[in-house]
Amino acid sequence: MKLIIVESPTKAKTIEKFLGSKYSVLSSFGHTRDLPKSEIGIDFENNLKPKYIIPLKARKIVRALKDKAKKAETIILASDEDREGEAIAWHLIQTLELDKIDKQNGKKKNYQRIAFHEITKTAIEQALKNPREINQDLVDAQQARRILDRIVGYKLSPFLWKKVARKLSAGRVQSIVVRLIADREQEIKDFRPIEYWSIEALLKKQKNIQTKIDGIELITLLVKENDKTISKFDIKDKKQADKILKDLNNSEYKIKSIEKKEVRRSPLPPFTTSTLQQEAWKKLRFPARFTMGVAQKLYEKGFITYHRTDSLNLSKQSLFAVKEFIEKDFGKKYWAGFFRKYKVKARAQEAHEAIRPTLPDKTPDELKAKAKLDNNQYRLYDLIWRRFVACQMAQAIFDSTSIEIEATNTAKKLTDKYIFKANGQMLKFDGFLKVYPIKFKENELPLLEEKEILKLIKLSSLEHFTQPPSRYNEATLIKTLEENGIGRPSTYAPVLSTVQTRNYIEKDEQKKFKPTEIGLIVNDMLVKHFPKIVDIKFTANMEEDLDKIASGEQKWVKVCEAFYKPFEKNLEAKYKEVEKKDVTDEPTNKKCPKCGAPLLIKLGKFGKFYACSKFPKCRYTESLEDKSLKIKCPKCNKGNVVEKRTKKGKIFYACDQFPKCDFALWDKPTGEKCPECGSLLVQKGKKTKCSNKDCVFEKKVAK
Repeated sequence: MKLIIVESPTKAKTIEKFLGSKYSVLSSFGHTRDLPKSEIGIDFENNLKPKYIIPLKARKIVRALKDKAKKAETIILASDEDREGEAIAWHLIQTLELDKIDKQNGKKKNYQRIAFHEITKTAIEQALKNPREINQDLVDAQQARRILDRIVGYKLSPFLWKKVARKLSAGRVQSIVVRLIADREQEIKDFRPIEYWSIEALLKKQKNIQTKIDGIELITLLVKENDKTISKFDIKDKKQADKILKDLNNSEYKIKSIEKKEVRRSPLPPFTTSTLQQEAWKKLRFPARFTMGVAQKLYEKGFITYHRTDSLNLSKQSLFAVKEFIEKDFGKKYWAGFFRKYKVKARAQEAHEAIRPTLPDKTPDELKAKAKLDNNQYRLYDLIWRRFVACQMAQAIFDSTSIEIEATNTAKKLTDKYIFKANGQMLKFDGFLKVYPIKFKENELPLLEEKEILKLIKLSSLEHFTQPPSRYNEATLIKTLEENGIGRPSTYAPVLSTVQTRNYIEKDEQKKFKPTEIGLIVNDMLVKHFPKIVDIKFTANMEEDLDKIASGEQKWVKVCEAFYKPFEKNLEAKYKEVEKKDVTDEPTNKKCPKCGAPLLIKLGKFGKFYACSKFPKCRYTESLEDKSLKIKCPKCNKGNVVEKRTKKGKIFYACDQFPKCDFALWDKPTGEKCPECGSLLVQKGKKTKCSNKDCVFEKKVAK
């Protein structure tokens, strides 16, 4: 019997379907070894040697794997073929002692490493025929990242506890994420709008005398004055705009030129991890972590290729399969006519293909019916399937028309010449848009001829102001991280989740990220005292070093030591230099209602609050901001309902007379009372519901 070990039980079940009774497939449930949680787990005196242990949750699994491995003639390690997967396989060798000589027969256990990018029968059989050695460079790259993150997390977090507030944390990539969001917030705060104007002429084709049909109107924009292009900000104020309107008074509008051409639009490349996360947010509103969880299920069930990749490669087999599908289902004119190949960035990680369906003829609707995909799996598979099929389809073709209209005022004998412009486009052939729709605007222009005179309907000057930069959302933040070379696409989801869980950032009403008060304070602390930790270029260079370790160009110990030694030296200096009271204590004129001592504005994990200066003798605290909702407590009729937080930071609403009154709600009350039972109504998504669980009253929120 041959034992195949993968990292997840779903993946194990899928692989088992393709293999006969000669194989047994088990799951390691991820890593079987890790750094200990109770200590930093790095020997700084011995080349940063990591101290690995078998976590408590993995011990039962390891025992089962060891028992099965003893009976197996060959152990096949089949974890994913990326740095994390390679490290899982390497740890299994150590955990199961596969590299040790058996005392009974004097031989090492026979083990192999295989890898594949899709869980299909063909891919598994091909991998079994071509086993390989463990790629130690990939293992070292994973170890280096783990050790660097551990150094920052376990060394810098205690500094924040001591100098700012307990239960805070710092991370190598998470700190950059917080800085990006904090910097964007400052840009918005510092933004000053710039005024600019535009001139529009609403023109009309003259009535056709023969058909007595009134002409079609078209909106045109002023683009030139005396052959000089008018840029967006050239008309700076109303005075300038009024002068142009005056010059144009009683002008004649004549067609100067008409340019017609075909415009072709090419399909987007297939998905990588990053672009999948971005598009899933834009189209499906899936957060990055949720997207990766759904993609993991689709991969493990054998429906898509490996979903942690920054490669745009596509296998020949998949290209021939999708060509056949396109020609069969849409017609030969819809295939591109050649296999499209997409360029990948210079240091794409070691995953080998873009994200695609394993078989293009498995349409989303067919798969939903046969494989019983849940709604989220169906929607994400549909997105992946459409993007892949579209990337090998023909271009979309538009008929584009550009018209220039010259405005002249011969009556006033002005030398100024003004040119207005109108652009139109109509879809001629949908091509890839048939499968992967992208927003475009069709604008049909009337049939016009050069030198034709148009009738002016209205001449307008329009005032505009520049807009502040937008806050990041899931898609734009991930795009920025990737563009700056921060982290790896597979790390974006857990990092975004972590900084929200730790209350450094939160989402506003539009689901965009903004920094919390404590997030801004921690960011300011790191920018001032640990600038390299939050330096985008420095962090990007560190990613390049990790890539070089993975390709065998760098040694992991050297890279880690180059970071650790100056970091440790600076940390020691900052422990002496930074005083907590300078960061967290702000004197006030208020007195403690319990003991009469002065109140201070202190800093906690969830922001600022009032606290007695005699702490710990007096433990009085008070909310800094008035979180009262101006709603009378329905239970005691004495207190007010206020916003509070649990120890883990979750917001709830309760009576301010606690512990005398224990009234509390998870959902925000509206202040209205239920017409059915008299309980408070609460906001629940797009509905208003009764807070009484026994009452079924609800109503939709008015738009």
